[in-house]
Amino acid sequence: MSALTYPQSIVLGALQGVTELFPISSLGHSVLLPAWLGGSWETLVTEGDSDSGTPFLAFIVALHVATAVALLIYYARDWAAIIGAFVTTVRTRSIETSTERLAWLIVVATIPVGILGLLLEHPLRTLFATPLAAAIFLTVNGVVLAVGEVLRRRAAAAVEPVVVGAPPHAVSDEPRERALAALNYREAAGIGVIQSLALLAGISRSGVTIVGGLLRGLSHEDAAKFAFLLATPVILAAGVLKLPTLAGPQGDGMHGQILVGALVAGVAAYLSVKFLTRYFTTGTLTPFAVYCLVAGVLSIIRFA
Repeated sequence: MSALTYPQSIVLGALQGVTELFPISSLGHSVLLPAWLGGSWETLVTEGDSDSGTPFLAFIVALHVATAVALLIYYARDWAAIIGAFVTTVRTRSIETSTERLAWLIVVATIPVGILGLLLEHPLRTLFATPLAAAIFLTVNGVVLAVGEVLRRRAAAAVEPVVVGAPPHAVSDEPRERALAALNYREAAGIGVIQSLALLAGISRSGVTIVGGLLRGLSHEDAAKFAFLLATPVILAAGVLKLPTLAGPQGDGMHGQILVGALVAGVAAYLSVKFLTRYFTTGTLTPFAVYCLVAGVLSIIRFA
């Protein structure tokens, strides 16, 4: 993949760092942007053997690892508390605090997406990592985000009031929201299964996970935090497992570009999660839904 230039690695690194965390699908954009630009950009995606792996996919692996590292850095205190809480539950064989419960919610939610990823990642990538398929799934992603926003109020309205001293049947125009640690393990596993939809190019990992949390009555802020925490071990494990490919023929001639792209992806991911954690204190998924619908439909017209 000697044709990969440093400007291209910078653009693709920034694209990965932003779109992995914004609910608009990093894999979908990694397929669609080069296809829209054409020429040498499109060659980056198509060069190599899709069955045994392509240099472009090896490059994307490095960007994913950088994104996961950025998430680890941003949530370093949370992860230190979560790992400590997990060790405590193993030692005491009990779960007593909200952090201990959150640790096990992450474990339970990671299991299904990990299994499905190992079984389905390669065949789904081979079948659906095309511009038209990515465009269709990006449109579907927009629909999912929009429908999630419509249904969240209905889901949250079913949650019992949790404000101390509030009348038991108080009526409010605002939907009631659950604490993150109030999720049960079945719900966490369900969110993990939903996250596996991101194996399809065009479906956003963070987007569908946030929607899953919203439909269980979480606030946007807590749903986004759970999505980012849950994504970290999944992205990191998937990337680390494939890192050895960079030492082989797929990484030849582009180690410098990989380092630059990974650095840009890490910085972009850190800034993105910092922005989104603030945005979701008051913001919704609606702007991202509109973007995915517009970009998806235009891409369908372009590549049909």
